[in-house]
Amino acid sequence: MGYRERSWWGWGHADEALDDAACRRLAERALRPWLPIDGSVIPLPFDPLLPPPRLIPPSIMAEAFLADSMSRAAHAYGKAFRDVVRALHGELPNPPDLVCLPRTVHDIVAALDWAEAAGAAVVPYGGGSSVVGGVEYRGERPWVSLDLSRLNRIAEIDEVNRAVRVQAGVFGPALEEALRPHDLTLRHFPQSFEFSTVGGWLATRSGGHFATGPTRIDDFVEALRVVTPQGPVESPRLPATGAGPDPNGLFLGSEGALGVIVEAWLRVQRRPTLKSSAAVGFPVYSHGVAAVKEIVQAGLRPANCRLLDPVEAMLNAGATDGQARLMLGFEGPDAVLLPGALEICRDHGGTETERSSGSFRDAFLKAPYTRDALVRLGLIVETVETACTWSHFEALHADVLAAAQRAAPARVAVVTCRFTHVYPDGPAPYFTIITPGRRGAEVAIWDEIKAAVSDAITSNGGTITHHHAVGRDHRPWYDGERSPLFHDALRAAKRTLDPRGILNPGVLV
Repeated sequence: MGYRERSWWGWGHADEALDDAACRRLAERALRPWLPIDGSVIPLPFDPLLPPPRLIPPSIMAEAFLADSMSRAAHAYGKAFRDVVRALHGELPNPPDLVCLPRTVHDIVAALDWAEAAGAAVVPYGGGSSVVGGVEYRGERPWVSLDLSRLNRIAEIDEVNRAVRVQAGVFGPALEEALRPHDLTLRHFPQSFEFSTVGGWLATRSGGHFATGPTRIDDFVEALRVVTPQGPVESPRLPATGAGPDPNGLFLGSEGALGVIVEAWLRVQRRPTLKSSAAVGFPVYSHGVAAVKEIVQAGLRPANCRLLDPVEAMLNAGATDGQARLMLGFEGPDAVLLPGALEICRDHGGTETERSSGSFRDAFLKAPYTRDALVRLGLIVETVETACTWSHFEALHADVLAAAQRAAPARVAVVTCRFTHVYPDGPAPYFTIITPGRRGAEVAIWDEIKAAVSDAITSNGGTITHHHAVGRDHRPWYDGERSPLFHDALRAAKRTLDPRGILNPGVLV
């Protein structure tokens, strides 16, 4: 397959973005009946105007650095709503001064040594799909975006022990393509799968597409290799160990603030051949919640167990009957368990509607492109996600919906909810918020809504993030979620591994 240009300002491939005509059709057919919009489309940005670089790359590895405006602009932000809006408006006041693309671990060591001497911050960058400000430096120092995409070697596939040794810059599709001839799969498919890397998954503790475990990247990690400003750290390759705290756990989710993850051994499995799926309608949303709770607490482990509220079901699954939808799917040996799950659904008033959930999968993959089109039409479109216990869900759900409505302009907002993951002790609710914006004030409006719903989440016993990471956007609530003594310990680790504080300053600590 030939090269396809990535969008520097928005999601994914540039040629899949909706053009002006498609944006207008979307406005006329899908939006005008229920949201006030003015019909104008924000034009696409072309050549970004950036301040000149404040750094000169070291001559000994100058070929590893880029200083052109397009490369710097493409590494300035992640892909959250506030990132897309600012890029569309050409607001890039603090792009990276340089982009470094190391080819070897030695290059990373040399780049970190140079950055320390130059007083520059270094922000590790995988696929750039962060939606929480994880790759955007907001400080005063000159900074370098450390793009690991050239560390893209799959070093070893161990069929005996079912593991793969892979460098951090390998993208999801490349990993799965390498495993396919061996009938193996990592089975980790976040929504960003096509545009995110193994290192990014590890650094953010990403969650995969599957609703029950194993689904988080944590579940697949056997060993890590990390480069810190003070030297390398490698964990032993073991199936399990009780020898003290887990060294992998220190770096999983550290978002590049403690070290640069350069390689990992990951557990893989045989590709499933048996699959079964169905969609179930629930006239009463709370009955669907009760059915999901019983399914997962009964020991059933569906690969897909997404409960969509009625509005979400209408928008993303094409349901027009006003019912909630539960998308159920089982794989491998568990495929025979679908009838048992359907029986539980019937006990809670559910009715099977179809034996396929493909329409939702398609919407799942296309959603970020549609989001970008809605942003160009002047709408505020963003998501928040969390996890909570079953006993907290009802109050959390009600308070998040109310908080979003109160904070939205003119109190007009469409707020939907679906479960992305489910556990015996609670769900992971994922909320989508759509509201009209005011041209030029979109970021300020979203920040106000984000603060209101984040307060509602944490005050009702939810985590500030289930799988989107902390970044810079979640820091205020993350600080309150962990004890002061834990933060002291985390800061001590930062001082030990990165004493000059050059790695991703502002993230986590």
